[in-house]
Amino acid sequence: MKSKFYYQGHHEQVATAIREYINSLNEFLSPQTARSPRAVGDALESLVANEFETFLGDWCSEYSSEFARRAMADMAFTDVEGIYSVIDVKTHREDTRFNMPNLTSVERLARFYESDANVFSLIMIKYSVDGIKLEVSDVLFSPIEFLDWECLTVGALGWGQIQIANSNNIQTVPQNSRKEWMLQLCDVMMAFYPREIEKITERIQQFEEVREYWENKEDVWAR
Repeated sequence: MKSKFYYQGHHEQVATAIREYINSLNEFLSPQTARSPRAVGDALESLVANEFETFLGDWCSEYSSEFARRAMADMAFTDVEGIYSVIDVKTHREDTRFNMPNLTSVERLARFYESDANVFSLIMIKYSVDGIKLEVSDVLFSPIEFLDWECLTVGALGWGQIQIANSNNIQTVPQNSRKEWMLQLCDVMMAFYPREIEKITERIQQFEEVREYWENKEDVWAR
């Protein structure tokens, strides 16, 4: 069952509401907060979480923003069709030259997507700061399967971590097929793992040489 919320574009209206809401606020940053992208990110995430149920309107039947720090999501909601969306909120300060945020573990996503009723979504808030005045230029709200693989990569953490290759360049494929996207993910991982095996093999060889060096070295530090 396709989600009407995403496949009919209602998520884009929510993204617009988020941008307009944040830009309507009076200056909410302190000089100390404004200098720290992490502090600004936490502030924006909190603002969105507090109002997100309102942005969803009649689409929301259940909402939560209570998650552990290392959880898959920052927020989650079940819509009126019974689709359960977990949402990862990211922020990007536009005067930073490069940013590669982690999204989720490939293994965790594969298990989560065994149910057609589950959606993993990203909210990306792009902003600039002038003094303590913050302005949001764009908000992206998208299921992960609407993100083009041209702007994604996989980092070597655990089973592999899906990352945005560069937050300055995020490309989407609206109404993309989840099946096609997941098959692309499998292709990416089948190319990724052999490269990791090669790296590990090289590291094993390096430490075999290190061990041989130390086995033959005089123990000048012995008591």
